[in-house]
Amino acid sequence: MARDYEKEYREYHSKPEQKKNRAMRNAARREMEEEGRVRKGDGRDVDHKRAIRNGGTNAASNLRVISKSENRGFKRDSKNRPI
Repeated sequence: MARDYEKEYREYHSKPEQKKNRAMRNAARREMEEEGRVRKGDGRDVDHKRAIRNGGTNAASNLRVISKSENRGFKRDSKNRPI
């Protein structure tokens, strides 16, 4: 089945809360770029130690730079099953 991006945006990504969260993530990336810790195309992500959806902020103490694969991968248990 093909993914319906328009519906996904309309029903989820266009909500004010999600726009605010996205703006916070973009601002965190910009801050790290200005500090020289990341740059476009370097294969690294700015990670929030405590996720924005769980009340995290863009405070420097809550941000870290990690690889894309580490940040976007599923957490797994010792038997390689998604947690």
